Order: sequence, then C-alpha cells, then structure tokens
Amino acid sequence: MSAAQRPIRLPPLKTLRVRMPNGKPERPCVAIMTSVLSCWASAGYSTAGCAQVEQALRACMDGPQPSAPRSSEVNYHLGRFKDRVTFPAKKRK
Repeated sequence: MSAAQRPIRLPPLKTLRVRMPNGKPERPCVAIMTSVLSCWASAGYSTAGCAQVEQALRACMDGPQPSAPRSSEVNYHLGRFKDRVTFPAKKRK
C-alpha cells in the first residue's frame, strides 16, 4: 500500500468546460442547398432547369425537424466536482 495519495492538481480556472462534447449538430438540408446554389450558378437563375432540386430543398426544409440529441452531462459533473479538486498555489516572485 502506498502512503497518503497526492491530490489531483489542475491549473487555476474560473470554470471547467468541455467544448461541444457531442460533436457537431446534424444538418440534413445543407447538401441539397449546395446543389441548388450550384444549379443556379451553372444555369443562371432559371426556374425551369432547377425546379426538381428546388422542390427537394423545399421538402427538406418543410419536413419535420430532427429531434435534438440528449445533451452531455460532462459540464454538469465538472462543475459539481470543482470544489473537490485542489489547485496549485501561486508562485511568489
């Protein structure tokens, strides 16, 4: 067995944060919008040439929104355990 365990030391921070723990949000209509814009750029805003792609974009935008994913609880737990972590003392000059 070891003697007393040394506490975990972290640099002084106001708040502990993990940026975007779930990654980037899903955007299903971006690919269709890109194809509409490229169609307009190549055909020069004519409704006859890009009608099918425009209808697909309208159907995507008017469709049901995907349910929001459950948010991560990492930041909540970091905030809870902040008072249990000891910070290193400031060095004197």
